[in-house]
Amino acid sequence: MNKKFRVSDFLLRLAIYISALIAVLILVGIICYVFVRGIGTVNRTFLTTVTSAIKQTVGIAGNLLNTLYIIIITLLIATPIGVGAAIYLNEYAKPGKLVSIIEFTTETLSGIPSIIFGLFGMIFFGNTLKLGYSILTGAFTLTLMVLPLITRNTQEALRTVPDSYRSGALGMGATKWYMIRTILLPSSMSGIVTGIILAIGRIVGESAALLFTAGSGYLLPKFADSLTENIKILGQKALDPGGTLTIELYLQMQKGKYDTAFGIACVLIVIVLVINLLTKIAADKLKPVK
Repeated sequence: MNKKFRVSDFLLRLAIYISALIAVLILVGIICYVFVRGIGTVNRTFLTTVTSAIKQTVGIAGNLLNTLYIIIITLLIATPIGVGAAIYLNEYAKPGKLVSIIEFTTETLSGIPSIIFGLFGMIFFGNTLKLGYSILTGAFTLTLMVLPLITRNTQEALRTVPDSYRSGALGMGATKWYMIRTILLPSSMSGIVTGIILAIGRIVGESAALLFTAGSGYLLPKFADSLTENIKILGQKALDPGGTLTIELYLQMQKGKYDTAFGIACVLIVIVLVINLLTKIAADKLKPVK
């Protein structure tokens, strides 16, 4: 059968390609602009030292450590809770008002401005739980912010798994949890990873909530000679104030130090790309072999 040439189809396809190209060009343009403005600032001293008027150094090592701390702590708390909530809603809970209320609450939670999360985190985690301005307070606050992303993405991923997988596994005598653990979760891993990547992006890019909860400290902990002592010091670091890279970027912009700010932006982009790449590699390893 010969295909007929239709002007409307051609124009629609052209518009789709143009839209996709514009999206790619915007991303490439932003990355190129940031790197052109900031790559000259990034060097070994910038990455391994902290800002010191006495030593006349400008560095972000402390902020880099704080950012990694908050990412790791937040994901360790939010990922199990978010995935577990999605499994409950999708596989165990019976459709009804309770499920509708939970899903509505989750969607509403994702739309609350971050500054409100910051105020809540400061009052509840900082004052009520006596954690004060600390990395742990910031991580707990960000956990509330990224839970909806992980939960909703995991739910959508679980829904894409065919029901035949479920009935086939249960028909062969597998328990429900065994079926979820060995079939559903590996099959929906790409959607779960998408939620985690979106969560990482929000964690790394957040500043308003962290200003109220984690503070703006940028100093590195003083390490000892003993490995045990160093582990203890790193554990105590979570209870100290710590400004992330985004907080430092904001402060540098306020001071008018644009070169330093763009240098921090370069590091942020690289961190996000590396974490996303490692997450995707880990997800590929966990996928079932076909």
